[in-house]
Amino acid sequence: MSATAARLENANPLIFQRAGERLLTAGEEDEDVADPIDDREIFDILYIKHITKLLLTGCVLVHPLGKAFIVVTESINDPEHPLSLEELNVVEQMRVNVNDQESTVCVEFTPTIPHCSMATLIGLSIKVKLLRSLPDRFKIDVHITPGTHASEDAVNKQLADKERVAAALENSHLLEVVNQCLSTRPV
Repeated sequence: MSATAARLENANPLIFQRAGERLLTAGEEDEDVADPIDDREIFDILYIKHITKLLLTGCVLVHPLGKAFIVVTESINDPEHPLSLEELNVVEQMRVNVNDQESTVCVEFTPTIPHCSMATLIGLSIKVKLLRSLPDRFKIDVHITPGTHASEDAVNKQLADKERVAAALENSHLLEVVNQCLSTRPV
């Protein structure tokens, strides 16, 4: 066993196949049609790799009438492995819930092991990705899938506390680590 593998909490994680790109329908491509943001669009924020036929302005594509099309060009990377959270099955589309009318997004994530010390960092990275990508009107709730982590309550409390999240993002070292999780890696 290499010295690097000995330091990893989960040296041999189970790797899953990526979901792949969603084909956009004609209605979704029609800029005159306002459609609500749904679970799949949030999942796409976390994982889609490519965009087509749309003008990118930052992470959110904006319709001339103000409608936001959520399409992003990068994945969220695992802080410990050269893999995306999708490849580790940390976030699944079925664990993403959106209520566009009430402007709420709820994402449950499942750490790969029950004692993962990176759970708060992973949750913070998911939350930051959504905060940067969604319109300000959305309330974002990111938490651990119930029963999947030894410190679930403590991690969820940190992620739900706006002041703690803001303080974490003011820490330049922590922000650098979050940005590394959000940076583009070759697939």
